[in-house]
Amino acid sequence: MLVPKIDAEKCIGDAVCTAICPDVFEMGDDDKAHVINPNGCDLCDCEEAADSCPTEAITLEEA
Repeated sequence: MLVPKIDAEKCIGDAVCTAICPDVFEMGDDDKAHVINPNGCDLCDCEEAADSCPTEAITLEEA
């Protein structure tokens, strides 16, 4: 199972990941994306979210 991680220093808050995987990512009060459901990649395409991130802030790690 893949678990998404976000590098907050790389995140620019464009919210592409939240549009692709709203069950896994959400925008925080700091205007950065946060993982809200690390086990939710079976509900959406976390790989597409990671590939779509313009700053490569999302990585997928084996759980």
